[in-house]
Amino acid sequence: MVKIRLMRIGKKNRPSFRIGAFDIRSQRDGKCLENLGQYDVLEKNAEKQIVLHKERILHWLRKGAQPTETVALILKKHGVTLKPAAAAAPKAKEAAPAPPAEAPKPA
Repeated sequence: MVKIRLMRIGKKNRPSFRIGAFDIRSQRDGKCLENLGQYDVLEKNAEKQIVLHKERILHWLRKGAQPTETVALILKKHGVTLKPAAAAAPKAKEAAPAPPAEAPKPA
């Protein structure tokens, strides 16, 4: 199984993370299957703080990769979500014939 999770990089007291696709059995800072983006916690500029490779993230999500809670929040914030397959619309049943109107009773 594959997880999309954060890998800590950077110096002491200067946290920075890589977002990557990892086998669940690999270590936190172990070898990733693919690098999917970066997250710099201390960056002031919002555009530079999080860099995502959206197409590759969607590729891994379609293959069944599960994001961790933190990564799921980051992806949701940036509008990267896997839309569930549209459920087939239920077939409309044939309209039952309307009950015949009662004939006026003879007086």
